[in-house]
Amino acid sequence: MSRRFRWSLALIGTLLLLGSAAVLAFRVAVGSPSDTPEDLAPLSPGARTLVESALSDFRADPAVDHHVHVVGTGEGGSGARVNARFLSWLHPRQHVQFLAYERAFGIADVARAESESSARFLRLARAVGVSRYALFAFDAHYAPDGSLHEAETEYYVPNEYVERLARQNADVCFAVASIHPYRPDAVQELERCAAAGTRILKWLPNAMGMDPADPRCDPLYAAMARLGVALLSHAGEEQAIESEATQEYGNPLRLRRALDAGVRVYVGHCASRGQGLDLDDPERKHVDNFDLFLRLMDDPRYVGRVFGEISALTQVGRSGRPLATMLARTDLHERLVNGSDYPLPAIDVLFQTGSLRDAGYLTAEEARQLDEIWSVNPLLFDLVLKRTVKHPETGARFPASAFRAR
Repeated sequence: MSRRFRWSLALIGTLLLLGSAAVLAFRVAVGSPSDTPEDLAPLSPGARTLVESALSDFRADPAVDHHVHVVGTGEGGSGARVNARFLSWLHPRQHVQFLAYERAFGIADVARAESESSARFLRLARAVGVSRYALFAFDAHYAPDGSLHEAETEYYVPNEYVERLARQNADVCFAVASIHPYRPDAVQELERCAAAGTRILKWLPNAMGMDPADPRCDPLYAAMARLGVALLSHAGEEQAIESEATQEYGNPLRLRRALDAGVRVYVGHCASRGQGLDLDDPERKHVDNFDLFLRLMDDPRYVGRVFGEISALTQVGRSGRPLATMLARTDLHERLVNGSDYPLPAIDVLFQTGSLRDAGYLTAEEARQLDEIWSVNPLLFDLVLKRTVKHPETGARFPASAFRAR
């Protein structure tokens, strides 16, 4: 491919991104959720009935959302930060992403990202009324020698910040730590977080530059097993990352090292996007990450120790075979946990109830009622949607147990 042709493709891609940004800004602007998420009066009687049906199992035994993102730009000395690439049109792809996230978080002033985003989330969460939410810290990118790679750090949310936010809002929140295993102080930080009450560690290996199968992870795995801290790791392709080398870090088979060390593992999104190397195949062929995830789940060595986290399965791009399979595999239902991947439920283009209706997951009436619910509260929408979708042929649904604490 000639250099000139490559530049032409890059220019075309940039123009498409700019156009996409305009379309996205318009769609989100005209379809923004209500500012009064606790008020269900605008809902039709049928939509209110659908809400009550979805929530009734959790009135006495609350639901748990294991996947909530937090963002910040340093307001009030929080220590949180976002890579400058996401804040500038000099990097259109990243900036388009940030604009979508900014709108979904409810941020009008980037300098007040912490207070504005947390205020919006807490209103939505308390309006749901039956759930507790896991707030994610997000560690920086580190090199294998333990040095910080600031330029490669997409965003950073300190453990201390989410701990403080969770303490202040303990009625609806709890903190999930994030610790890069290559950090020189990784074990010490885990011990500090565990003493503060943390029982889950969050990784996004593709973005954080970590290989879950790297022996450098072993000291942290040993400490996690000793302290009873589980790992919730993204698995599968990460679309915010372009490097093929780091995409392989999302291969779910690479989580075997943690499992073999005695760590309980939650596989994010059931690894429902992209392909990875089949590490069990001498020829190292690429296969769907979702199939590699199912291999982990079906391995008798890991029963009761590896779980599937179902956030994003109802999104466009994941609601085909992964959603149908996880609904149909009732033998795995007791090993599923729910997550919303907030703020993504507040980005309407990611959720197409019409497509779910056409595929047989929803009736036409349910799709219409869910659209109403989204307009009031996207967090409530996410929970009701997952409680409503059913397998197109068998009618199987996700059980209430998938929405409770493990």
